[in-house]
Amino acid sequence: MEFAAELAHYQRALARAPLSGATRAKYVARVRGFLVWLAGSALHADGEADPLQDRAARDGAVWDWRVWAKTVGRQAPATINNTLAAVDDFYVRRGLGAAAARREVLPRRAPKALGGREVVRYLRAVEHCGSARDTVVALLPFYAGLRIGEVVGLGVADVALSARKGSLRVRGKGRDGGKVRELPLTRPELRTALAAWLEERPSWPAADQSDALLLNRRGGRLSDRAARAIVTDLGERIGLVEDTGTGGEFGPHVLRHTFATQLIRAGVDPVLVADLLGHASLDTVRIYSQPDDADRERALALLTTDG
Repeated sequence: MEFAAELAHYQRALARAPLSGATRAKYVARVRGFLVWLAGSALHADGEADPLQDRAARDGAVWDWRVWAKTVGRQAPATINNTLAAVDDFYVRRGLGAAAARREVLPRRAPKALGGREVVRYLRAVEHCGSARDTVVALLPFYAGLRIGEVVGLGVADVALSARKGSLRVRGKGRDGGKVRELPLTRPELRTALAAWLEERPSWPAADQSDALLLNRRGGRLSDRAARAIVTDLGERIGLVEDTGTGGEFGPHVLRHTFATQLIRAGVDPVLVADLLGHASLDTVRIYSQPDDADRERALALLTTDG
């Protein structure tokens, strides 16, 4: 294809960037699509400024691509924005800087959360997973609303348990190690799971050499990736990926969204929900009050028919 040399140059530049292999592949694919479109357009014809060399021509080309993607390509707003981000990166690495192209406004939709039957299936799967450690990993996002990074970041000293209550000290996202919040352990299921793991934990290899709550098989701290896999494997085992319509994206974030959605819909003050989630802004929490597809279906089912 035309512009193949430019794409190859971009790939070499991207290879030196501190990005994951999956992210690099996505950026290359999006830039390739833009360059293929550019090769078929008349924007680089003789006598016209080169959109790969001239800033004004760059802006015009990216703007025209955005219009084409919406009207001809019928691309979703998120797809367009993702491609624009990759194209910006492409131009920045060429020394031209990001194009002046407005992003698409994304529809505000409630984050995907599990429904009632899905919750029951998930909790039953957790109950029968057979691992005290994995049970804790699987329940913390659901009963405490923790991010998976917060789950694996817990230390043994962050857990306080008694016969009828307990608390969890959680370090959130942000500078200086993140804001620390205290969460009450009100759910007996979660307290029981934590107690079982704390009883088993000393028998794991090199457990006395780590202060991490959750360990891998070598005695080190459980990684974010491994913890995420515990949850996604449970979901795949009982078909939650297909039933929730998450397109293969079921994971700890869905459980955290479920935690927040249940609280908001039960009438809990959004300020308190934001505090429990470790959010500094109420705007982040308000999205949990947005209607989802099930709400829309229930609303339309109320329409009067001639039957």
